[in-house]
Amino acid sequence: MTVIGFHCSHEQIPPATLLRDVQHAEQVGFTAAMSSDHLSPWSERQGESGFAWSFLGAALATTTIPFGVVTAPGQRYHPVITAQAIATLASMFPGRFWAALGSGEASNERVTGEAWPRKDVRDARLLECVDVIRRLLAGEQVDHDGLVTVNRGRLWTLPDAVPPLVGPAVTAATAARHAGWADGLVTVNQPLEVLREVLDAYRDAGGRGPARLQVHLSWAPTDEEALAIAHDQWRSNVHGPPVSWDTETVEAFDTMAQTVTPEQVAAVVNVSSDPARHAAWLHEYVEQGWDELYLHFVGQHQHAFLDTFGDRVLPQLSPERPAPATTGRPAVEREEARR
Repeated sequence: MTVIGFHCSHEQIPPATLLRDVQHAEQVGFTAAMSSDHLSPWSERQGESGFAWSFLGAALATTTIPFGVVTAPGQRYHPVITAQAIATLASMFPGRFWAALGSGEASNERVTGEAWPRKDVRDARLLECVDVIRRLLAGEQVDHDGLVTVNRGRLWTLPDAVPPLVGPAVTAATAARHAGWADGLVTVNQPLEVLREVLDAYRDAGGRGPARLQVHLSWAPTDEEALAIAHDQWRSNVHGPPVSWDTETVEAFDTMAQTVTPEQVAAVVNVSSDPARHAAWLHEYVEQGWDELYLHFVGQHQHAFLDTFGDRVLPQLSPERPAPATTGRPAVEREEARR
């Protein structure tokens, strides 16, 4: 059965609200969750950026589903600190946590004041960090001198089993590089032919483990509302790499987004008011070979989306999934009742 997870977007939602949202996601039938880890949002309109690791402890403690996080060791986080955070959560919640380790984005990492390295240098630094983190999680004392420096690093609290370390990739080239070390792959939705290239590159290079896909989507009672939500919240995110990697400030992202049209946003976000259309999109990803889908509704208010997808989308993807606890009145009616 394909895992259908809920994406926790710290860039858009206050952490206390997001905690309630992921608890509700489990209640309506989502079976996993994935968390971003940003210092800053992509735009002023999004306007949030809670600390993912604090949230993860609370979320794991108040749900029963597994969680992953996409993070970037090497600049904002020293790899020993990343390893300690991973080990602590994996020790407290065995079998329920994975971490995707990426090379980062300037908007989050340049806060240290250090230079932002070229992509090839960032990739080499990531490999050093992965090696350091794996050795620490294996119980070794680590000394390392290279693009990162470690002096007698050791973790005193270790999980019984090392949690999966996953490779996040947007391009086929990055996916192929990750295949040498990663326990799985995670990427974001793109045109199907691009996703096929990314997945094939990872598998052809020997990549193992689950293939995870974060799906950006927008749903509302009408197509016009769904498109307006996507344009408001996600138009700063239409620019792919290297722009998304190298742009430093929220203000710069917002300036670039001034001329982005709703139609351009709809090219990178699945926009529809029809749950059946969303289910069809998700079926295409499953058929392509993605093992886990993490649904990211790009709006800031999640309840109506969660209720609607719990009622009308998740059962189409996994008919044997237990009925959600909130079935009954239609999703929009339930949302209106809460106000």
